[in-house]
Amino acid sequence: QVQLVESGGGLVQPGGSLRLSCAASGSIFSSAVMGWYRQAPGKQRELVASITSGGSTNYVDTVKGRFTISRDNAKNTVYLQMSSLKPEDTAVYYCKMTIGAGRPYSYDYWGPGTQVTVSS
Repeated sequence: QVQLVESGGGLVQPGGSLRLSCAASGSIFSSAVMGWYRQAPGKQRELVASITSGGSTNYVDTVKGRFTISRDNAKNTVYLQMSSLKPEDTAVYYCKMTIGAGRPYSYDYWGPGTQVTVSS
């Protein structure tokens, strides 16, 4: 069974930086797509960034130029480097793994989430 655990969240001042990590307990299949989602109180959960096994990335417009998603397949770990943080970035951040994305059979795994608070 795949288990995802996020780490690196915390309290940071506006303009600061944080790096989130998501470690998978098992191997990541070559077809796996990894993503970071976030959900703030009263708002819908949104996709922040995603990365394919081949390294292709996508970002929501509000974080482009500030956030960078990367992965280390040998360590089964995905990272989200966040810089120039804004109060609007405050949310619970969730890691998601999708196995078989774009194929007839797929399955999603979610981490429990980690809190990121941007405040002075």
